[in-house]
Amino acid sequence: MKLREQNPALILVDIQKGFSDEDYWGGNRNNKDAEIVCGTILRKWRELNLPVFHIRHSSTNPNSRLYKQNPGFDFNDNVLPNENEPVITKNVNIAFIGTDLKDQLDSLGIKVLVFVGLTTNNCISSTVRMSGNFGYENYLISDATATFDRIGVNHLKYDSETIHLKSLANLKEEFATIWDSKKLMEKI
Repeated sequence: MKLREQNPALILVDIQKGFSDEDYWGGNRNNKDAEIVCGTILRKWRELNLPVFHIRHSSTNPNSRLYKQNPGFDFNDNVLPNENEPVITKNVNIAFIGTDLKDQLDSLGIKVLVFVGLTTNNCISSTVRMSGNFGYENYLISDATATFDRIGVNHLKYDSETIHLKSLANLKEEFATIWDSKKLMEKI
């Protein structure tokens, strides 16, 4: 059975212009083409007339790149929402908290979710975990998400690719099936 037959929703998480400022987020971003990959997946979803949900982060910190009055709050040009596609604004790292995302999904009878967006170790990981706990069948697209270098509690720098891969490993099988975009296109 093709994935499209299960009416999967594409959940685009925090694909906002503010993430183009690599230094602000820790530098050395991996998957620098993630937004382009997300745009390709979004076009396929639209072509198949499958449900799409755009999630954006609205930081409460006025200095954040994702604060609503800052230009970084805007969606990346590769994934601009169409008029008929829901836009859900969140203030925390989980798309289900303080929003009506679950209500919208449930009202449409959606049981399968495909996640893309930023960042792998933060809002993607948190949202996918909660989604799995709600009982949704999740797919996370590995080359349609990205992250940045991080400084650990030991003051050592951890590179973005390692953080990305470990985040995916932590989600694999328990919370989501991990595919790359090529496999998604084959299965959709």
